[in-house]
Amino acid sequence: MKYVNKIWKGFHMRFSSHEDVPALKWVIEDALVPMGVNILILEVNTNFMFESHPEVAGGTLTAEDAHELTTLCKKNDIRLIPLFECLGHQGWGGTPNTLLEKYPEFDETPYILRDAKWPDFYCRSWCPLHPDINKIIFDLMDELIDAFEADAFHVGMDEVFAIGDDKCPRCKGKDKAWLYAKAVNDYYKHLVNEKGVEMFMWGDRLIDAKTLGYTQWEADIYGISSAIDMIPKDIIICDWHYEMGEHYRSVEYFMDKGFRVFPSCWKDTDAALAFFNHSFDVYKKHEHPERMLGMLVTGWNAWGGGMAAALLGDGDLGDDQGDIKGIARTLRVIMDEMKDY
Repeated sequence: MKYVNKIWKGFHMRFSSHEDVPALKWVIEDALVPMGVNILILEVNTNFMFESHPEVAGGTLTAEDAHELTTLCKKNDIRLIPLFECLGHQGWGGTPNTLLEKYPEFDETPYILRDAKWPDFYCRSWCPLHPDINKIIFDLMDELIDAFEADAFHVGMDEVFAIGDDKCPRCKGKDKAWLYAKAVNDYYKHLVNEKGVEMFMWGDRLIDAKTLGYTQWEADIYGISSAIDMIPKDIIICDWHYEMGEHYRSVEYFMDKGFRVFPSCWKDTDAALAFFNHSFDVYKKHEHPERMLGMLVTGWNAWGGGMAAALLGDGDLGDDQGDIKGIARTLRVIMDEMKDY
């Protein structure tokens, strides 16, 4: 059987601050490298000082920061991949992010009040059929690819609930799976066909929750999941599951469909180990083991200083509401489990 030549040992975190770069560089050199991490996905979103569209910049991360981080990662054989959330997660609750703040015409649900909260409303999406959205998004993608000298790009696309809204003049009445697939294919054409980089995305909307036995967060209940048969098979699927489950059927499901899968866990160490053991059991038994790439530990709520405190013992996490210690513990355990791969 054909195995992956080099198992992917990944860590993901959001990153937005110029001031936090020294702490992240310390974490990379003194924690991630010794653990064997060889992929770092930095979720930048609009938290970058964009020159092409400075009006959407919502953070302080600069092109020089990106260059320094890239240089450090290359020196240590770490593949650095920028992530920009596409389609969904354009803010939290009814509050828009800086993109929809500056371009409200892109909003799929502009009638939603700004103080809306779950369970009434989760978060905003942009309209995948707006004629002007892709031009701006592609400019932002290109700038991040150049700044990070990236050979891959993660488009996010998780937890998309606001899509095909009945009040959207362009999307109403259209199949949600088709709308989602169109967005994926638009980004694929630009990133893979035109820019020549590898495309990553979260996989939850491509899983039918009822069929495979998942929740509405880690799988789809809105009729999007059939998009899986409308998109290219060389997209890398980050298949995330964060809680203990009786099974994790989506790993085989994606592999059987022809996709390469990057199983992704979070801060619950026991759940992460269960998912890890299942994924590597599939790796050993599947007809196409090369489609199971390794393991990605996600670091939601983590930041450079927080990870320095949790991994290197420098700094105070206070009451640690983001459970950075749990993220750090899970990262250590999962990377240790992969040390012999």
